[in-house]
Amino acid sequence: MSEDLWGNKEGGQRLSEEKAPAPDADEQRKEWKLIQKLVLSLTAEQRRSRRWGIFFKVLTFAYLTALLVLLMPDELFDASDEGEAHVALVEVLGTISQDDAANADAIVTGLRDAFEDDNTRAVIVRINSPGGSPVQAGYVYDEIRRLRALHPDTPVYSVIVDIGASGGYYIAAAADEIYADKASLVGSIGVISSSFGFVETLEKLGVERRVVTSGENKAFLDPFSPLKESEVAFWKGVLKTTHEQFIDQVRKGRGDRLVDDEALFSGLIWTGEQALELGLIDGLGSASYVARELVGEENIVNFTHKATPIERLAERFGATFAKTLATEMGAGVSPLR
Repeated sequence: MSEDLWGNKEGGQRLSEEKAPAPDADEQRKEWKLIQKLVLSLTAEQRRSRRWGIFFKVLTFAYLTALLVLLMPDELFDASDEGEAHVALVEVLGTISQDDAANADAIVTGLRDAFEDDNTRAVIVRINSPGGSPVQAGYVYDEIRRLRALHPDTPVYSVIVDIGASGGYYIAAAADEIYADKASLVGSIGVISSSFGFVETLEKLGVERRVVTSGENKAFLDPFSPLKESEVAFWKGVLKTTHEQFIDQVRKGRGDRLVDDEALFSGLIWTGEQALELGLIDGLGSASYVARELVGEENIVNFTHKATPIERLAERFGATFAKTLATEMGAGVSPLR
């Protein structure tokens, strides 16, 4: 055979045109089976992933739904009863303070909702409070009086549970009538401001108190400085004025039902039975008793306003900011009770 210029023998095939031998049929079948297994495995894995994804989505939805139900204000569950005649209940629980659940905004919101409901036959203010801010209590007192004037056909009853003292009784006095249990604690019509003095303690510890002010009385009643008689006299005047305001509101609310006894306004506290004799309350009984026996309506709907989680977070943030600002400005006077 002769060779061409490229070194290929004549009659033969060129190297560039040579074909590989055909693969074996058994090997092809094995490769296809392997590919099929791989594809089926991937498909099964995707199905499992989708199922787990759906499961966790459903689980998350169920968790959020349960959390929402738990945090939902209780009054939303009472809405079904509001279409029927009822006695509206608004509670004052705990210390009366802007930073606590028994704050004027919350109590007033519940009172307005109760009075504005067309099916409300009477309003019961159920109180279990040792007192608190006279300002917050005064707001509630004034609002009850205002709502009574706007809705003269809707009677208002205060019911004291364990204790209705100081600011708690202040609010109770705004009602048409007051009821309590025979063992309830009622009264404490007075004003108090308390703190501690650490002057000698600082001296024993060798600590020097340094205060710089731009006003003569800016460090008024500083617990780390010696007590001044002039400051005590001035502060007693403030407390006396607040006390007189308290007494005046109680007299307006109770009228001639009060016995003529100055001990009523001395800050003393009495049991329900004693309070009845002194004219501080009108009778002994619970909220159910008042609704059933006096109003003639056993259906009680709770209108107490409870802040939502978002509202509580906003209030907490606002309270924290206010306290920080007050501290920075030196406004650290003890609250009155």
